[in-house]
Amino acid sequence: MAEERRSRVFEDRLEKLRELERRGIEPFGYSFEQTHDTRSARALFEEAETKDELSEDGRGALVRLAGRIISEREHGKTRFADLADRYGRIQLYIRRDEIGAESFELLSLFDIGDWVGVEGELFRTRMGEVSIWVNSIELLAKSLRPLPFGKEEVDAETGEKKRYSGFADIEQRYRQRYADLAVHPEVREVFLKRTKIVSSIRRFLDEREYVEVETPILQPLYGGASARPFVTHHNALDMKLYLRIADELYLKRLIVGGFERVYEIGKDFRNEGISTTHNPEFTMLEFYQAYADYEEMMSLVEELLHTLVQEVSGGSSSVVFQGQELDFTPPFRRLGYHEALREYGNLEIRELDESALRDAARSLGIEGVEMMNRPKLIDELFGELVEPHLDQPVFIVDFPREISPLAKPKRGDPELVERFELMVAGREIANAFSELNDPLDQRQRFEDQARLRAAGDEEAQSFDEDYLRALEYGMPPTGGVGIGIDRLVMLLTDQASIRDVILFPTMRPE
Repeated sequence: MAEERRSRVFEDRLEKLRELERRGIEPFGYSFEQTHDTRSARALFEEAETKDELSEDGRGALVRLAGRIISEREHGKTRFADLADRYGRIQLYIRRDEIGAESFELLSLFDIGDWVGVEGELFRTRMGEVSIWVNSIELLAKSLRPLPFGKEEVDAETGEKKRYSGFADIEQRYRQRYADLAVHPEVREVFLKRTKIVSSIRRFLDEREYVEVETPILQPLYGGASARPFVTHHNALDMKLYLRIADELYLKRLIVGGFERVYEIGKDFRNEGISTTHNPEFTMLEFYQAYADYEEMMSLVEELLHTLVQEVSGGSSSVVFQGQELDFTPPFRRLGYHEALREYGNLEIRELDESALRDAARSLGIEGVEMMNRPKLIDELFGELVEPHLDQPVFIVDFPREISPLAKPKRGDPELVERFELMVAGREIANAFSELNDPLDQRQRFEDQARLRAAGDEEAQSFDEDYLRALEYGMPPTGGVGIGIDRLVMLLTDQASIRDVILFPTMRPE
């Protein structure tokens, strides 16, 4: 029945389009010269009103605006409509006497969702709303499919308009993001904030003399993280290639080559499950600094996050995420990896062999433990026992060497590595190392990873001989950081799912 109704509406609008064409009206325009948008037009009128520069009948400047019709009301020889653009909405006041009978009749062939261009004078209605007294209106694009705008109510006391979505199916909103954006200005606002966050990150790093670079997405070997890759094939070269799972190893090659501070913001791809915090295609920031260690990078991450929070919140050091206020005032808490397991899980993993770790994981209901090696078991136990308790920003520091194949040994305790993860609201936001620059140690760790891979661990690191060759030329002491942009945006815009901050998330086929 719903499909039948939609078809009837589509056919009705299609007939209106044909009628417009019969009358010589182009239903899909080529351009429209604008002088203002809704925001600047409103500001222009209010400034003129303040300066008492309006005409005797209360009208202001002549403006030309374009946007989508999102509501309309007819009162005899007068029509009211709301026109929306990227900055908001403004009311249109259209009188037959003003635009002429023929043009006014044509409005019956317009629909909610159509794109139009209007010209008219600004004025304020008796209800106090800044509006446009239209003297001409031009169809720019006919909408054949009705957008699910839903129901709108006006509060009798405050005059505030409240809209109830007609697009409640969240899966469909993700699939039809174009319609979601069209009817939900608050969704557009999330993605505008995302753009500002990324711009702020670039500005922060550029001001500190980092150089933005681009490294290969298609790689003959994948590395820099523990994850399963997507695999493709290059026909001309007849070779297997992988979509990168991280930018790390190429960026560190650049440190070897003399770029002392580099960063990249780009897409990575991991062939893993989909959840509220995982999408197979995601955006990463990675930055590397020569002559720095993880302590210096920790301070830099604190400063970056604090700066971003202040910019997003209008100067505050806190944001609210899912009902909880999170304070990003530096310094953040530091907590050792082993200390965290003792504090939250009463577990001392240094004293447990692989069998005991497997028993501990099994007792917590972790699935698939029989196929897990020691590093994987440790990682799963930490995720189950510790991460849910880490709400306020905290640096988990000094990880076990066996789960960190690219980090330098910790000074004073070679069983650990100089690595930190920034945890906020129970999830990882940043991961960083004092980068391993000893090619002999790195070769040994690649060999350890190769043994794990041979034993069935598909997420173990690849053996990258060219990267070892780069290290053999010499890489200075280096600090490196990776930050998941999507999770960071979730945090700073109070979105519960990663799909709410990715314009076109990966979905199952309809």
